[in-house]
Amino acid sequence: MTRTHDEQIDGLGEVADIVERARRAAPGFAGAGRDQRARMLETMAAYLARSRAELVATAAAETALAPDVLDAEVTRTADQLRMFADVVREGSYLEATVDTAPAGDVLRWLQPLGPVAVFGASNFPFAYGVAGGDTASALAAGCPVVAKEHPSHPRTCRAVLSALRTAAVAAGVSPDVIGMVSGFEAGVQLVTHPAVTAVGFTGSVGGGRALFDLCAARPEPIPFYGELGSVNPAIVLPHAARTPDAVLEPLVTSMLTRGGQVCTKAGLVFLPEDAEELADRLRRRMADAPRPVLLNPSIAAAYAAGTAKRAALDGVEVLCGGDAEASAGDRGPVPPVLLATTVAGLLADANADLREECFGPYAVLVRYRSVAELRTALAALPSSLVAGVYATDDDLPDARDVLPVLVDRAGRVVWNQPTSGLRVGWATHHGGGYPASTASGTTSVGATAIRRWLRPSALQNWPAALLPAELRDAVGGGVPGLPVRRDGRLHVPATEQGASA
Repeated sequence: MTRTHDEQIDGLGEVADIVERARRAAPGFAGAGRDQRARMLETMAAYLARSRAELVATAAAETALAPDVLDAEVTRTADQLRMFADVVREGSYLEATVDTAPAGDVLRWLQPLGPVAVFGASNFPFAYGVAGGDTASALAAGCPVVAKEHPSHPRTCRAVLSALRTAAVAAGVSPDVIGMVSGFEAGVQLVTHPAVTAVGFTGSVGGGRALFDLCAARPEPIPFYGELGSVNPAIVLPHAARTPDAVLEPLVTSMLTRGGQVCTKAGLVFLPEDAEELADRLRRRMADAPRPVLLNPSIAAAYAAGTAKRAALDGVEVLCGGDAEASAGDRGPVPPVLLATTVAGLLADANADLREECFGPYAVLVRYRSVAELRTALAALPSSLVAGVYATDDDLPDARDVLPVLVDRAGRVVWNQPTSGLRVGWATHHGGGYPASTASGTTSVGATAIRRWLRPSALQNWPAALLPAELRDAVGGGVPGLPVRRDGRLHVPATEQGASA
């Protein structure tokens, strides 16, 4: 039967009703085989691709992001769903483990938590939206998702929801594995609803921290996986600073991708104090860059106020973009802002704002006198999602010196590439300490994001006939259709053994 458009999006409604639908769908979804869940994810990817033109046009009207940028994001979102289909089929995410003993075998594996809530981001309406990484990984785990509609692009959210629910039905799965609620109060009700078992969030420090605290204050606290704010240092080491042609483009890309409205933007650029040519070329590139229209009026207002406040701090020099406050009043195009200071200026107690994220095409050049001083500055920064190092072979001793600090303070460290690039794959890690993330042991992007929505369970001395179907072979001693660790030794499916031989 063909559904009407209104029927396809009936996953949008009151919190109690939508969460109850998700709760009822949870047992069957958790019990569905891995292959069916993988087929559903692939079908969702196909339906997003099929709706590409409508989705791109809708999001472009709501966000002011360029159609080609949004088109690429739809591709990334669909590819991410397909990747999680591969993760589900491969099966190692279950961490199936068996210890055999005469007194009875013990079987341990991971199982889905149940319905989860997802709050998407303003800057990536697809890749971090209703069908984004949190949703894809939670569905892969077997958890129904209730998304919170984003006020910056509500029509985009609804179009994506329609595609996902229609795809679920086409794959033989209840459409209620994905639903959505709308409004500020609905978000509060969602994270406090007793049937919601975990929350994924991408957004501001203030909004995320408020929801984080609500999750902790529940009678039964639940995990809150928040990506909040990240200043992301980019470090140019002394020898690289003398070859500005090699580092200029990755630095500019790090600062200005999508109008500086990405969570991996380089907000602090550390340069040796004598790197005047590189500093001047960065200034000119920022001054000549196109002025972006920011995502929504509140982001434009925060950018104007935030850059003006930082420009007025003691020890801060405005290199370009001093008219940002006047330009943002009507959500018109805003100028990139580049400030400069010293390590002492960055670390001054009165200048704490310089050490916090300012969303938009803004960055601060921080001049350091020695690598020892650079290490001191990096150690004093809040944790970040990513850090960049720009170096030549002659800089290797200094790079070795700063790497431990960077690994301690950032979830990902890149070498001579833009910080703003993020591949989606099995090795991806997108997280860090607070405030970059509220759960530094997890990632919001990549295959291991599925681990957020699972919990361990163990059965001891149970008859094989009563075990979950896909785990029975693990107890029986044969090589099953998924990886299993048996008495400490890892076994993989025979087809995989043959492929790797």
